[in-house]
Amino acid sequence: MSNINQEYIENYIRSLLPKPSILIQEMECFARENHIPIVQPEVAQFIVLILQAQRCKKVLEIGTAIGYSSILWATAMGKGSKVVTIERESDMIFLAKQYVQRAQLQDNIKILQGQGEEVVPILKDHFDCIFLDAAKGHYMDFLPSCLSLLKTGGLLISDNVLFRGMVASDALVNRRKITIVKRMRKYLECISNHPQLITSVIPIGDGLAISLKKE
Repeated sequence: MSNINQEYIENYIRSLLPKPSILIQEMECFARENHIPIVQPEVAQFIVLILQAQRCKKVLEIGTAIGYSSILWATAMGKGSKVVTIERESDMIFLAKQYVQRAQLQDNIKILQGQGEEVVPILKDHFDCIFLDAAKGHYMDFLPSCLSLLKTGGLLISDNVLFRGMVASDALVNRRKITIVKRMRKYLECISNHPQLITSVIPIGDGLAISLKKE
């Protein structure tokens, strides 16, 4: 459970979701058994809806893990789509490449290895959507580059922004997580009041912020 919603609510919402492909089910099982964080199913479905409604064709993803969400985004956007995804861990990249190949999406998904803080600023392309799912204490560090890379009218989607509920309540804050919580609060305050953005924070999964880059 995410600490954002009651478990029975999450379970009910998940019961309504379309049955995923065999490969996606396998990836979910692998991630669960190996304690690898991936986007939660109801969050993934919401983002898929947004990508299709916005007719997105090019996504930048910061944080690949095993390639679960990259495959979902590329599949949702369909023919001619492009996902550029960044991951620092070699073992994760190895797994992600295997899954991407099995999904037959090698032409749609490009995996870049490196620290996101170093890779993102040197990218030259522009994107319809940026999915930020990196180290939670560093979201602010990514914001300037993300805004530069995001097309006007594009979406910045930030995951885990309520961080187990700690961001919304001091009573829940684990002392070891104080720095992360403070930084995430600063990030949310920034994107909520940024002159270039219209932002909504949604209590789904572990908290999702969706920011539209203004015309």
